[in-house]
Amino acid sequence: MLARLLLTLITLGYSLIPVLADFNKTHATNPAWTGHARYHVVWQVLSYVLIAAISLFLIWGPVDSNGSFGLELAAALAFAIYGGFFGALFCIRLYGGRTYDDNGIQPLKAGVLSFDVNITVFTLISLMLIGTVFLVQ
Repeated sequence: MLARLLLTLITLGYSLIPVLADFNKTHATNPAWTGHARYHVVWQVLSYVLIAAISLFLIWGPVDSNGSFGLELAAALAFAIYGGFFGALFCIRLYGGRTYDDNGIQPLKAGVLSFDVNITVFTLISLMLIGTVFLVQ
């Protein structure tokens, strides 16, 4: 049951959080973004929501004979999405990207330290995902 609850939180992390963070004036309706960039962010977020719906069915739907296949598949889908985030982060210099926009959500300041909100939240969720995989086994 703990693995199901954690996978549900992890799934909401890649679906609900982007809906809240990206369907607003800082991303999807940002006039400074090109129409094509706005199209891609809406496509990405809606794809995550649909993948999350499949994952939630796998987590909470009918259980297979060994009881863990749906959880393993839901975890694999989460790894694919969070892995894509970190893949884009690790090669950010190759395409001139940035993890935040000047007119979007700014990094959090804690004294002399600065924490990018996306990197911080997705790192914590990814660590939770890694730990959850051990519960599924």
